[in-house]
Amino acid sequence: MASIYLHIPFCEHKCIYCDFYSIENMSSMDRFLASLEKEIILRSRTLPGNETIESVFFGGGTPSLLSAKQFEKIFSLLQKNYRIEPDAEITCESNPGTVELNKLGEFRSAGFNRISFGIQSFHDDDLKFLTRIHSAGEAERAIESAYKAGFTNVSCDLIFALPGQTPERWKENLRRAVALKPKHISAYALIVEEQTPLAVMVKDRVVAPLTDEKDAELYEITIETMTANGYKQYEVSNFAQPGFLSRHNFNYWNHSNYIGFGPSAHSFCKDSSTSGKRWWNVRSIQSYCESLEKGEFPAAGSEVIDKNKFLTEEIFLGLRSTGIDLKKLYLLYGENVFSIKRAMLSEMEQEGICTRQNNIISLTSRGYAVCDEVAAKLIL
Repeated sequence: MASIYLHIPFCEHKCIYCDFYSIENMSSMDRFLASLEKEIILRSRTLPGNETIESVFFGGGTPSLLSAKQFEKIFSLLQKNYRIEPDAEITCESNPGTVELNKLGEFRSAGFNRISFGIQSFHDDDLKFLTRIHSAGEAERAIESAYKAGFTNVSCDLIFALPGQTPERWKENLRRAVALKPKHISAYALIVEEQTPLAVMVKDRVVAPLTDEKDAELYEITIETMTANGYKQYEVSNFAQPGFLSRHNFNYWNHSNYIGFGPSAHSFCKDSSTSGKRWWNVRSIQSYCESLEKGEFPAAGSEVIDKNKFLTEEIFLGLRSTGIDLKKLYLLYGENVFSIKRAMLSEMEQEGICTRQNNIISLTSRGYAVCDEVAAKLIL
């Protein structure tokens, strides 16, 4: 099974922490959509002929700025050019400030069966600091309206480790999120990305990031709260009610094929069980459109994933999600790739960082907090 990602690069306002490619000027919307259609057709032979699509995800930017009719046209083109499963997960990222009940109903009728709201916080002063365009009240109404509009699979994103954030304040965010009963919650620590307004604020000492210790404390609270409320952690930052794991997210962590459309979108396609290719599009809507208008792929670069790099990614991606399948690695590589790491693994098990059951090495909640460090030790 494979996934499709479509990057819609338009925003009403770009948030201070955001490093994703997006623009606030929507004058090129029609040109972009025409180019997107060209890329969908041009890429249709990229996947193996028998590959089916189980997840379609519209991200951005703010995809919910598009109309239902615009989405319907894209869906029609995808159906004509790709083998999309009848029960495929079809997700739209949405800013709560760009939708209301009628529009959500139109999205549901257009074909979306999952919606993901970028809420980030239920405190208005936090939202003002993050320069979000919605209020806490609008966030709550958006989730309630999504259920009224017929969505049964609703997700929300939250950000913790904001400057000055206390455990009590973060617990209140989680409490209000859980009370709205979303099926899926993504909780990310605030990261200061280079070349963002937030990075400038930190450099100028206008704001100070939380210490690693306080960040870790909030992350531990997140895991404890989500688990206590029936959410299963299936990846470092993602929690889901039973049956509502995001196929889009899981396919990324499972090394499945995915095709990305739109400026800055990434793609990955295996050409064997232990190798493949990754490529990414130009990070400019102007260059993106110009390439496609000439009938050319808008790729900015690519890399070959050889056997060794594939193994490295299997280990890293496995640790981030549901674990490393030792039996699978043995079948692929013909050897126990961790034979020289047995002592280290035993020590990490004793420390409560990981577990080993049925030949699956998985991180514990404590291990997720130090995932990168563990991966660095296990990668050969």
